[in-house]
Amino acid sequence: MNDNLVPPAAIGMQITDVDTPALLLNLDVFENNRIKLKKQLTETKTNFRPHSKSHKCPSIAKLQLEDGAIGICCQKVSEAEIMSKAGIKNILISNQIVGPTKIQRLVKLSKSASILVCVDNKENINQINNYAKMFDTRIGVLVELDVGTNRCGVVGEFEVLKLVKLISSHSNLDFIGIQAYQGKAQHVREYNARKSLVENASQAVKRALDLLRENDFSCKVVSGGGTGTFNFEVESEVFNEVQPGSYVFMDGDYGRNLDAAGETIDLFGQSLFLLTTVMSLPSDSRAVVDVGLKSVAVDSGLPDVCLKGVRYVSASDEHGVLEIPRLIDLKLGDKIKLIPGHCDPTVNLHDWIVGYRDDKVELVWDIAARGAFF
Repeated sequence: MNDNLVPPAAIGMQITDVDTPALLLNLDVFENNRIKLKKQLTETKTNFRPHSKSHKCPSIAKLQLEDGAIGICCQKVSEAEIMSKAGIKNILISNQIVGPTKIQRLVKLSKSASILVCVDNKENINQINNYAKMFDTRIGVLVELDVGTNRCGVVGEFEVLKLVKLISSHSNLDFIGIQAYQGKAQHVREYNARKSLVENASQAVKRALDLLRENDFSCKVVSGGGTGTFNFEVESEVFNEVQPGSYVFMDGDYGRNLDAAGETIDLFGQSLFLLTTVMSLPSDSRAVVDVGLKSVAVDSGLPDVCLKGVRYVSASDEHGVLEIPRLIDLKLGDKIKLIPGHCDPTVNLHDWIVGYRDDKVELVWDIAARGAFF
């Protein structure tokens, strides 16, 4: 956070007085989302390790631990350092950490917190062990298995076995389990297509587990699953840990996923919004607002406008252009809520989350890990 900046809101303020652009959090919906996930997972034997890359906020991570999470996921060492400093001590870095500088930070962090990390490369495994030995610590590792995302991870059960054998031969590494996240499946709209991708992923994991068992290796953790698919990972009975993150907020893209009946999924509600101000009215059919590319991510589409008939049609650095029907009477200075297309990178553009209830500001949370991408 930039200490020279002033928060856009103060506790007790009306939403209409919040400065913009601002990230708003409807606390009633936020709390209900957490209750719903907790209820879903309490009825299973599946552990819950939410991904903090969605919110980057220690205050939210602590609430998730209160909800029963066994720990959190981070995607970067810098995120893990910030969360650990805030008192969160069970962290899976669900990513590969490469290079002497980052690995040294990783092993130093493991001296004061329970740190797990993903691996998919022999050289990386050797380096992590060497630095763990140098700093007299142990690191728990998960072998990442590519289950269709075509990103990181080894392909096939025999490659998993090779890495597990190597890990087990090292003095300062502990093989903990398998990371098997099907990222592409999260935003597949059609229910059966989404389910099929996770079923394929589960079969790939099962083959790896069977091979490890045949070679006398135990696998304590199989982790994966996101907001769009976690119920399928749970149903597979192959995964014993899931990593949903966006469920606390939701976004426009997740809002387009469909359930088994072909209806929009409504398990989790939209709690995260962008508050924006009308800054120009060039014509009867066009308005300009102060949320642009520097305050909203558009990789998953332009934001939706919470005003019937109004469309956000283009974005530049500091401006967003709205197309307005003639029946809508917007005035200069009007405040409008937007729904971001992708919550994670949108949150990373802001320093604070403004929590409100009944249109009154109840809290202002620091997004402490904002910009922590190294």
